[in-house]
Amino acid sequence: MEINGTGILDTFAEAFPVWLSRVIITAATQEWAYKAAVEATGFASSKIGCPCEAGIERYHSSEETPDGRAGVSILICTDKKNMKSNVAGRISQCILPTPTASAFDGFPDAASRFYTRMHYFGDRYEERCMVGSRRCWKIPVMQGEYVGEERFGTVKGIAGGNFLVMGKDQRSALTGAEAAMEKIKGMRGVITSFAGGIVASGSKVGCNNYHFPMSASTNHLWCPGLKDHIPDSLVPEGVASLYEIVLNGIDEPSIKNAMRNGIQAATETGTVMFIGASNFNGKLGQYRLYLHDLFR
Repeated sequence: MEINGTGILDTFAEAFPVWLSRVIITAATQEWAYKAAVEATGFASSKIGCPCEAGIERYHSSEETPDGRAGVSILICTDKKNMKSNVAGRISQCILPTPTASAFDGFPDAASRFYTRMHYFGDRYEERCMVGSRRCWKIPVMQGEYVGEERFGTVKGIAGGNFLVMGKDQRSALTGAEAAMEKIKGMRGVITSFAGGIVASGSKVGCNNYHFPMSASTNHLWCPGLKDHIPDSLVPEGVASLYEIVLNGIDEPSIKNAMRNGIQAATETGTVMFIGASNFNGKLGQYRLYLHDLFR
């Protein structure tokens, strides 16, 4: 299959189940909400070495937020048992200290819920309050007060949707990957947790050549520099650089839609030779997202 002269490899992305919580961050301005969101999604690119995976989902208008202020939503992705500590930690250490920021539950109808106990920070000076129909806490702080929810929902989602953007050199591949991310950015229900949404160092499970435990190592099958040194390289002829776009989302249709839009945008740059995907022959996750099926 070809799209705009770019070869689409006959392969699939392998994804796996994850739990998600959505935090809606509001502030006096969109800029301050965004600053809080950036801080709250730090050190959360990959569960390989980070406590969770997290990313900015989209901007919210004042008509969409609980308190009628500008907002930004983030998705936090991890195991269900670790969700409470990750959400609580990022609200308390990243959102609460940000000027004018508040945090609200983005999954108010979720059946599974937990408390962050944020009101304890008030040291018994806190007060209950209502923001619309939401039960919140008003905590005295140096700027005046912090107002936000402390009960959050968590839902089942999917992590690890991906595609590979390949070019004759780094600039060509990166141009395609950047175009893909520009299209994906802000789509409802998906995040890309790596810097700029683009991965330069894709990984595989475990390692082959060291005799001590490692959860992951370089995905040597997709390293262009190893093409002539290993017998099972997957890098197509002429490709000297490739980048991976990794997506987490609330459901399979959301991830497929983001993959489709991102791939389409990458092929329209005229710099991309091939689009592929990373998988582990079904050993990592139960979801198989076939590239060709995205365009049928």
